[in-house]
Amino acid sequence: MRDSFDGPSPTPPPDRAPLLDGVRFAFGTLTVLPARITRWDRPAARTGMACAPLAGLVVGLLAAVPGALLLVLGGGPLLAAAVTVAVPAALTRGLHLDGLADTADGLGSAKPAAEALRIMKQSDIGPFGVVALVLALLVQVAALSDAYADSWIRGALAAVTAAVTARLAMTLASREGVPAARPGGLGAAVAGVVPRGAAAAATAAVVLLAAAAALPLGLPAAGRYAAAVLAALLVAELLLRRCVRRFDGVTGDVFGALAEVSATTALVVLALG
Repeated sequence: MRDSFDGPSPTPPPDRAPLLDGVRFAFGTLTVLPARITRWDRPAARTGMACAPLAGLVVGLLAAVPGALLLVLGGGPLLAAAVTVAVPAALTRGLHLDGLADTADGLGSAKPAAEALRIMKQSDIGPFGVVALVLALLVQVAALSDAYADSWIRGALAAVTAAVTARLAMTLASREGVPAARPGGLGAAVAGVVPRGAAAAATAAVVLLAAAAALPLGLPAAGRYAAAVLAALLVAELLLRRCVRRFDGVTGDVFGALAEVSATTALVVLALG
Protein backbone atom coordinates (compact mmCIF):
# COMPACT_ATOMS: atom_id res chain seq x y z
CA MET A 1 0.00 0.00 0.00
CA ARG A 2 1.33 3.45 -0.89
CA ASP A 3 2.15 5.63 2.13
CA SER A 4 0.26 8.92 2.06
CA PHE A 5 3.47 10.82 2.89
CA ASP A 6 5.51 9.38 0.03
CA GLY A 7 4.51 12.16 -2.36
CA PRO A 8 1.60 13.53 -4.33
CA SER A 9 -1.28 11.27 -5.25
CA PRO A 10 -1.10 9.71 -8.70
CA THR A 11 -2.78 11.58 -11.52
CA PRO A 12 -6.26 10.21 -12.25
CA PRO A 13 -6.71 8.37 -15.54
CA PRO A 14 -7.67 10.68 -18.45
CA ASP A 15 -11.26 9.39 -18.43
CA ARG A 16 -11.74 10.20 -14.73
CA ALA A 17 -11.73 13.40 -12.69
CA PRO A 18 -10.96 13.93 -9.00
CA LEU A 19 -14.01 13.90 -6.75
CA LEU A 20 -13.53 17.56 -5.80
CA ASP A 21 -13.60 18.63 -9.45
CA GLY A 22 -16.80 16.65 -9.91
CA VAL A 23 -18.43 18.18 -6.83
CA ARG A 24 -17.51 21.65 -8.08
CA PHE A 25 -18.98 20.80 -11.46
CA ALA A 26 -22.24 19.63 -9.87
CA PHE A 27 -22.66 22.66 -7.63
CA GLY A 28 -21.42 25.08 -10.27
CA THR A 29 -23.83 23.91 -12.95
CA LEU A 30 -26.88 22.90 -10.88
CA THR A 31 -26.92 25.68 -8.26
CA VAL A 32 -25.88 29.30 -7.74
CA LEU A 33 -23.92 28.35 -4.63
CA PRO A 34 -20.28 29.49 -4.77
CA ALA A 35 -18.37 26.70 -6.46
CA ARG A 36 -15.59 27.53 -8.89
CA ILE A 37 -15.68 25.02 -11.74
CA THR A 38 -12.09 23.91 -12.24
CA ARG A 39 -12.74 21.56 -15.17
CA TRP A 40 -15.28 21.59 -17.97
CA ASP A 41 -14.78 18.31 -19.76
CA ARG A 42 -16.38 14.91 -20.04
CA PRO A 43 -14.51 13.32 -17.09
CA ALA A 44 -15.51 16.20 -14.78
CA ALA A 45 -19.08 15.98 -16.07
CA ARG A 46 -19.10 12.23 -15.40
CA THR A 47 -18.09 12.68 -11.77
CA GLY A 48 -20.20 15.80 -11.38
CA MET A 49 -23.46 14.32 -12.59
CA ALA A 50 -22.90 11.26 -10.41
CA CYS A 51 -22.63 13.75 -7.51
CA ALA A 52 -25.79 15.63 -8.51
CA PRO A 53 -27.87 14.19 -5.63
CA LEU A 54 -25.36 15.73 -3.22
CA ALA A 55 -26.16 19.15 -4.66
CA GLY A 56 -29.82 18.28 -4.23
CA LEU A 57 -29.25 17.45 -0.58
CA VAL A 58 -27.75 20.88 0.09
CA VAL A 59 -30.52 22.66 -1.84
CA GLY A 60 -33.17 20.64 0.00
CA LEU A 61 -31.72 21.44 3.41
CA LEU A 62 -31.48 25.14 2.59
CA ALA A 63 -35.11 25.06 1.43
CA ALA A 64 -36.39 23.13 4.44
CA VAL A 65 -34.81 25.36 7.09
CA PRO A 66 -36.84 28.55 6.49
CA GLY A 67 -40.05 26.58 6.00
CA ALA A 68 -39.60 24.70 9.25
CA LEU A 69 -38.64 27.89 11.09
CA LEU A 70 -41.74 29.70 9.85
CA LEU A 71 -43.92 26.86 11.09
CA VAL A 72 -42.20 26.73 14.47
CA LEU A 73 -42.56 30.51 14.83
CA GLY A 74 -46.31 30.33 14.27
CA GLY A 75 -46.64 30.63 10.51
CA GLY A 76 -49.15 28.51 8.66
CA PRO A 77 -48.29 25.44 6.58
CA LEU A 78 -49.21 27.20 3.34
CA LEU A 79 -46.71 29.99 3.99
CA ALA A 80 -44.04 27.49 4.99
CA ALA A 81 -44.66 25.49 1.83
CA ALA A 82 -44.54 28.55 -0.44
CA VAL A 83 -41.22 29.69 1.01
CA THR A 84 -39.79 26.18 0.78
CA VAL A 85 -40.70 25.99 -2.92
CA ALA A 86 -39.26 29.44 -3.57
CA VAL A 87 -35.81 28.64 -2.21
CA PRO A 88 -34.80 26.01 -4.82
CA ALA A 89 -36.04 28.33 -7.55
CA ALA A 90 -33.77 31.06 -6.19
CA LEU A 91 -30.83 28.68 -5.76
CA THR A 92 -31.06 27.69 -9.44
CA ARG A 93 -31.94 31.17 -10.79
CA GLY A 94 -35.17 29.59 -11.95
CA LEU A 95 -33.33 27.63 -14.63
CA HIS A 96 -35.05 24.33 -13.87
CA LEU A 97 -38.45 25.98 -13.98
CA ASP A 98 -37.46 27.68 -17.22
CA GLY A 99 -36.41 24.29 -18.56
CA LEU A 100 -39.79 22.85 -17.64
CA ALA A 101 -41.57 25.67 -19.46
CA ASP A 102 -39.37 25.42 -22.56
CA THR A 103 -39.69 21.64 -22.70
CA ALA A 104 -43.47 21.89 -22.42
CA ASP A 105 -43.51 24.39 -25.28
CA GLY A 106 -41.29 22.12 -27.37
CA LEU A 107 -43.36 19.02 -26.72
CA GLY A 108 -46.62 20.87 -27.30
CA SER A 109 -45.53 22.52 -30.53
CA ALA A 110 -46.12 19.43 -32.70
CA LYS A 111 -43.21 20.64 -34.85
CA PRO A 112 -40.29 18.59 -36.19
CA ALA A 113 -37.35 18.15 -33.84
CA ALA A 114 -35.25 21.00 -35.25
CA GLU A 115 -38.14 23.46 -35.11
CA ALA A 116 -39.15 22.32 -31.63
CA LEU A 117 -35.58 22.89 -30.42
CA ARG A 118 -35.64 26.37 -31.94
CA ILE A 119 -38.86 27.13 -30.05
CA MET A 120 -37.27 25.94 -26.82
CA LYS A 121 -34.33 28.34 -27.28
CA GLN A 122 -36.55 31.39 -27.63
CA SER A 123 -36.63 33.72 -24.64
CA ASP A 124 -40.42 33.95 -24.44
CA ILE A 125 -42.72 31.36 -22.85
CA GLY A 126 -45.66 29.94 -24.75
CA PRO A 127 -49.02 28.77 -23.43
CA PHE A 128 -47.86 25.19 -22.79
CA GLY A 129 -44.95 26.51 -20.74
CA VAL A 130 -47.14 28.83 -18.69
CA VAL A 131 -49.58 26.05 -17.85
CA ALA A 132 -46.77 23.65 -16.94
CA LEU A 133 -45.14 26.23 -14.65
CA VAL A 134 -48.33 27.21 -12.87
CA LEU A 135 -49.46 23.63 -12.33
CA ALA A 136 -46.06 22.44 -11.12
CA LEU A 137 -45.71 25.25 -8.58
CA LEU A 138 -49.29 24.90 -7.38
CA VAL A 139 -48.95 21.16 -6.89
CA GLN A 140 -45.61 21.49 -5.12
CA VAL A 141 -46.93 24.11 -2.70
CA ALA A 142 -50.15 22.17 -2.07
CA ALA A 143 -48.32 18.90 -1.42
CA LEU A 144 -45.77 20.50 0.87
CA SER A 145 -48.52 22.33 2.72
CA ASP A 146 -50.11 18.99 3.54
CA ALA A 147 -46.77 17.71 4.83
CA TYR A 148 -46.15 20.80 6.97
CA ALA A 149 -49.71 20.61 8.31
CA ASP A 150 -48.78 17.27 9.82
CA SER A 151 -45.48 18.46 11.34
CA TRP A 152 -42.45 20.55 10.48
CA ILE A 153 -40.37 17.37 10.48
CA ARG A 154 -42.45 15.74 7.76
CA GLY A 155 -42.47 18.94 5.74
CA ALA A 156 -38.72 19.38 5.95
CA LEU A 157 -38.06 15.73 5.13
CA ALA A 158 -40.39 15.90 2.15
CA ALA A 159 -38.60 19.00 0.85
CA VAL A 160 -35.18 17.37 1.14
CA THR A 161 -36.37 14.13 -0.45
CA ALA A 162 -37.88 15.99 -3.40
CA ALA A 163 -34.72 18.04 -3.97
CA VAL A 164 -32.42 15.02 -3.87
CA THR A 165 -34.72 13.01 -6.14
CA ALA A 166 -34.84 15.88 -8.63
CA ARG A 167 -31.05 15.82 -9.02
CA LEU A 168 -30.98 12.02 -9.07
CA ALA A 169 -33.27 12.20 -12.11
CA MET A 170 -30.56 14.29 -13.76
CA THR A 171 -27.97 11.66 -12.92
CA LEU A 172 -30.07 8.98 -14.59
CA ALA A 173 -30.69 11.21 -17.61
CA SER A 174 -26.90 11.54 -17.98
CA ARG A 175 -26.35 7.80 -18.19
CA GLU A 176 -24.66 6.02 -21.06
CA GLY A 177 -26.82 5.64 -24.13
CA VAL A 178 -28.79 8.89 -23.76
CA PRO A 179 -27.83 11.18 -26.68
CA ALA A 180 -27.63 14.96 -26.83
CA ALA A 181 -30.16 16.75 -29.03
CA ARG A 182 -27.74 19.46 -30.13
CA PRO A 183 -23.93 19.79 -30.14
CA GLY A 184 -23.70 22.67 -27.65
CA GLY A 185 -24.94 23.54 -24.18
CA LEU A 186 -25.18 21.66 -20.91
CA GLY A 187 -27.09 18.78 -22.50
CA ALA A 188 -24.21 18.01 -24.84
CA ALA A 189 -21.70 18.35 -22.00
CA VAL A 190 -23.35 15.76 -19.75
CA ALA A 191 -25.32 13.46 -22.08
CA GLY A 192 -24.17 9.85 -21.81
CA VAL A 193 -21.35 10.51 -19.34
CA VAL A 194 -22.49 8.51 -16.30
CA PRO A 195 -21.86 4.74 -16.42
CA ARG A 196 -25.01 2.69 -15.95
CA GLY A 197 -23.55 1.00 -12.89
CA ALA A 198 -22.86 4.34 -11.23
CA ALA A 199 -26.38 5.54 -12.03
CA ALA A 200 -27.86 2.38 -10.54
CA ALA A 201 -25.68 2.70 -7.43
CA ALA A 202 -26.76 6.32 -6.95
CA THR A 203 -30.40 5.30 -7.27
CA ALA A 204 -30.07 2.52 -4.71
CA ALA A 205 -28.26 4.83 -2.30
CA VAL A 206 -30.90 7.56 -2.50
CA VAL A 207 -33.79 5.11 -2.09
CA LEU A 208 -32.17 3.50 0.95
CA LEU A 209 -31.21 6.82 2.53
CA ALA A 210 -34.72 8.24 2.00
CA ALA A 211 -36.21 5.21 3.71
CA ALA A 212 -33.67 5.39 6.54
CA ALA A 213 -34.31 9.09 7.11
CA ALA A 214 -38.07 8.45 7.40
CA LEU A 215 -37.71 5.34 9.56
CA PRO A 216 -38.03 7.30 12.87
CA LEU A 217 -41.53 8.24 11.64
CA GLY A 218 -42.43 4.57 11.40
CA LEU A 219 -41.98 1.66 9.01
CA PRO A 220 -44.92 2.70 6.77
CA ALA A 221 -43.37 6.15 6.40
CA ALA A 222 -40.02 4.62 5.41
CA GLY A 223 -41.73 2.57 2.73
CA ARG A 224 -43.66 5.60 1.51
CA TYR A 225 -40.51 7.71 1.12
CA ALA A 226 -38.76 4.96 -0.80
CA ALA A 227 -41.85 4.60 -3.01
CA ALA A 228 -41.92 8.36 -3.58
CA VAL A 229 -38.37 8.32 -4.92
CA LEU A 230 -39.06 5.35 -7.20
CA ALA A 231 -42.35 6.79 -8.48
CA ALA A 232 -40.68 10.12 -9.23
CA LEU A 233 -37.87 8.40 -11.14
CA LEU A 234 -40.40 6.36 -13.13
CA VAL A 235 -42.27 9.49 -14.21
CA ALA A 236 -38.98 11.20 -15.04
CA GLU A 237 -37.91 8.21 -17.11
CA LEU A 238 -41.15 8.32 -19.11
CA LEU A 239 -40.62 12.02 -19.77
CA LEU A 240 -36.98 11.42 -20.70
CA ARG A 241 -37.91 8.79 -23.26
CA ARG A 242 -40.58 11.04 -24.70
CA CYS A 243 -38.08 13.88 -25.06
CA VAL A 244 -35.43 11.67 -26.66
CA ARG A 245 -37.97 10.46 -29.22
CA ARG A 246 -39.32 13.96 -29.80
CA PHE A 247 -36.07 15.96 -29.87
CA ASP A 248 -33.63 13.19 -30.85
CA GLY A 249 -31.86 13.63 -27.53
CA VAL A 250 -31.66 15.74 -24.39
CA THR A 251 -30.92 19.41 -23.79
CA GLY A 252 -30.30 21.52 -20.72
CA ASP A 253 -34.00 22.41 -20.76
CA VAL A 254 -34.92 18.73 -20.64
CA PHE A 255 -32.74 18.27 -17.56
CA GLY A 256 -34.56 21.13 -15.86
CA ALA A 257 -37.92 19.65 -16.76
CA LEU A 258 -36.91 16.25 -15.40
CA ALA A 259 -35.87 17.84 -12.11
CA GLU A 260 -39.15 19.71 -11.65
CA VAL A 261 -41.35 16.80 -12.72
CA SER A 262 -39.60 14.31 -10.45
CA ALA A 263 -39.68 16.69 -7.48
CA THR A 264 -43.39 17.31 -8.02
CA THR A 265 -44.14 13.61 -8.31
CA ALA A 266 -42.24 12.79 -5.12
CA LEU A 267 -44.15 15.44 -3.20
CA VAL A 268 -47.50 14.20 -4.51
CA VAL A 269 -46.75 10.62 -3.45
CA LEU A 270 -45.73 11.80 0.00
CA ALA A 271 -48.88 13.91 0.29
CA LEU A 272 -50.99 10.82 -0.39
CA GLY A 273 -49.77 9.33 2.87
